[in-house]
Amino acid sequence: MIDTLAFVHPDAKIGNNVTIGPWTYIGAGVEIGDDCWLSSHVVVKGPTIIGKGNRIFQFASVGEECQDKKYAGEPTRLIIGDNNVIRENVTIHRGTVQDNSETRIGSNNLFMNYVHIAHDCVVGDNVIMANNASIAGHVHVGDWAILGGMTGVHQFVHIGAHAFTAGCSLVLQDVPPFVMAAGQPTIPRGLNSEGMKRRGFSKESQLAVRRAYKTLYRSSLTVEEAIEALAEDAQSDEQVKLFLEFVKSSNRGIIR
Repeated sequence: MIDTLAFVHPDAKIGNNVTIGPWTYIGAGVEIGDDCWLSSHVVVKGPTIIGKGNRIFQFASVGEECQDKKYAGEPTRLIIGDNNVIRENVTIHRGTVQDNSETRIGSNNLFMNYVHIAHDCVVGDNVIMANNASIAGHVHVGDWAILGGMTGVHQFVHIGAHAFTAGCSLVLQDVPPFVMAAGQPTIPRGLNSEGMKRRGFSKESQLAVRRAYKTLYRSSLTVEEAIEALAEDAQSDEQVKLFLEFVKSSNRGIIR
């Protein structure tokens, strides 16, 4: 299943039923799990660990050293989960010792053409990043988040689970879970209600999150006052708890 025109380093570990197309380069320190498919002209450098069932399309660059001037060749790595789709010209870089020395990608994600995931990022599961979306170093993206095409995310920003950014958004501060954001810079534009419906959240939970959103964004309260006001609802609804904990832990501050 490995094309004769591909290069696979002798130290690389390749699982079962893996397809590697012509002119693809697999470097030292790379591990590729079972049932993966790599098109032609893919570059994977290590240390990189790729799980099972991933599909990587042509001209993607996975596991390259980062674009951080502080990086001095220290051993860092990239870890990718299972069943991700990495489309044409996607770039995903390894971590730096200034953080946890690794970039981590979850499972079941879709990264469309020209997506860039920089050093030390943490991307959860079931994330969609549309064409040309880019996240700078140390960015965290929660499960089920969707970043619209050409979204740009500033370093150290956190995107909450189930959040949604519109196309061409410029994200300079944290986006709480379930929030839809748009603009340059982004501001909150409501809740990702359709996403909550599609993912099977109960009507009660949807209403609880809507109340939490109104408390934070439409009640004229400060963030600190809103945190106090949401404490009781967070005890009875897990999604409000997720929303509240994200706001409380934000280091860069949330979009307002």
